[in-house]
Amino acid sequence: MKRVLFYLFIIAGLTACISEDKKAGDATNNDSTTQAEKAKLMGDTANYTTIQWLDSTFLSMGTVNEGAQVEVSFRFKNTGTKPLVIANVTASCGCTIPETPQQPFAPGEEGVIKAKFDSKSRPGENRKHITVDANTTPSRSHDLEFTVMVNTQKL
Repeated sequence: MKRVLFYLFIIAGLTACISEDKKAGDATNNDSTTQAEKAKLMGDTANYTTIQWLDSTFLSMGTVNEGAQVEVSFRFKNTGTKPLVIANVTASCGCTIPETPQQPFAPGEEGVIKAKFDSKSRPGENRKHITVDANTTPSRSHDLEFTVMVNTQKL
């Protein structure tokens, strides 16, 4: 009886592992397909579009207490005739974590580039840069910037 239970336990474990591997593989395939589509759109100038930044590409976020999480948003609009694909969004340092929109934006559609700045151990004035790579012309790279004053004393 112990052997039967032992074998059933092993079979159940192997079945669970195979199921999890298949799910992980499916997720990887979806991500790689999205990345492949982005790469195709970024590489083909016939798919380039134009972008309009609806607000300034420079934001002053004022003064915050040290340790605060500051959220910044830069609104944009696809002003071209092709879908706008944001291929990558990067920040100038690890204290700023940007979000890369995954879906393409149809012509006329608006979107937002968001980022969070962690002010912990960053006293004084902070000037941070975010780079957005997209299938746009005349430039594929767009620079966004924000400043925030971090106060070490409670306001």
